[in-house]
Amino acid sequence: MPYEMIAILMFSSMMLMLLTGQRVFGAIGFVASASAVFLGWNNGVDIPFSAAMKLMKWYPLLTLPMFIFMGYVLSESKIADDLYKMFHVWMGPVRGGLAIGTIGLMVLISAMNGLSVAGMAIGATIALPELLKRGYDKIMVTGVIQAGSSLGILVPPSVVLVLYAMIARQPVGQLWLAGVIPGLMMATMFIIYIYVRCRLQPHLGPALPEDERNVPMAEKLRLLGAGVLPLAIFAVMMVPFVKGYTSLVESSAIGAMAAFLAAVLKGRMTREVFETSVRQTLAISCMFMWIILAALGFGAIFDGLGAVKAIEDLFTQQLGLNAWTILILMQLSFILMGTFLDDTAMLVIVAPLYVPLVGSMGFDLVWYGVLYTITCQIAYMTPPFGYNLFLMRAMAPPEITIRDIYRSIVPFVIVMAFALAVVMIFPQIALWLPNYVYGK
Repeated sequence: MPYEMIAILMFSSMMLMLLTGQRVFGAIGFVASASAVFLGWNNGVDIPFSAAMKLMKWYPLLTLPMFIFMGYVLSESKIADDLYKMFHVWMGPVRGGLAIGTIGLMVLISAMNGLSVAGMAIGATIALPELLKRGYDKIMVTGVIQAGSSLGILVPPSVVLVLYAMIARQPVGQLWLAGVIPGLMMATMFIIYIYVRCRLQPHLGPALPEDERNVPMAEKLRLLGAGVLPLAIFAVMMVPFVKGYTSLVESSAIGAMAAFLAAVLKGRMTREVFETSVRQTLAISCMFMWIILAALGFGAIFDGLGAVKAIEDLFTQQLGLNAWTILILMQLSFILMGTFLDDTAMLVIVAPLYVPLVGSMGFDLVWYGVLYTITCQIAYMTPPFGYNLFLMRAMAPPEITIRDIYRSIVPFVIVMAFALAVVMIFPQIALWLPNYVYGK
């Protein structure tokens, strides 16, 4: 059987297993291991063990449990609740102010956790009831929370970018810094959209009543201090790293310790909070390690079959497509896959094909990591099976229907698509900060 046909058989088998509901790492790892045995390669059965050794020797992977633990400590100890109270008091008098504050909350949650599901959980349980109670339009605020929570996979310390770094063999630190400006740019675009729309249609986001605005300045300052605490933790963690005083792993340990100490000093580090944080950290870290392990094994087989070269020849030689057309088709395929797969599954399925192809076309792989992540954000919110759509349906109150959820994401998907186009046209938006810090 030609190697090209084996590669197609591998890919189709993996997709079939995923569609039957198998776990991502199980489907990918099984296809990789079975293919190695079927091909009868010398020491082919050793490929999974080789991938495991490569994974265990990847030092930056130690950042993964540190950042996840930091995020869960801040979330479970209710320090994130203080953030929303701060935005409620300071942004309430502005039309649409609480929705704008929710975007700010999501940015800070992203900087604490690196996972979109954490922002979604906090936004749906803390922000959404308050916004609905104060007369905000249910469709608009549902879209606000979904769009804001998607920033968790772009703003550092993004766990998804750690996974991309492992598969694409790119520095995690550069990828995180590359996500800063695009992430803040997208958040700013969301805020501008909310502000302009609420100015034109005040009933969508009314300002707080006069009696709720009369908060003593001492209370405002107290809440401001409580809200600044997560920012201080982020600064204590990232400033030494950016300045070159600490390594990435050391900075992640500093962040985890700072979050733990903050919870202790505020009297919120109970046994229940600690146990929940550790359990969730262990569960998510193990999940990502299994996925990376399976992806490395699958990629080794795919590369050995010459599938990457075959795909490259198909696009560039037989179809005669130029580099930018191929890149746009890749992004469209991510959006299509995002309707029924999550970000990690998308990456480990196509990374063995796409990443080498992108590199061979002369594009920067750090920049492409940002493009991939923004495209995942769009895919998260794209019907019929966008990941965030079903998370919101599970967490939203009964009065918000699935039709409301689908309608709510339309303007935010348009904003995201515009942001993706801007970063594609102007790569320095993503590359300036890592180039500046690393002296390129």
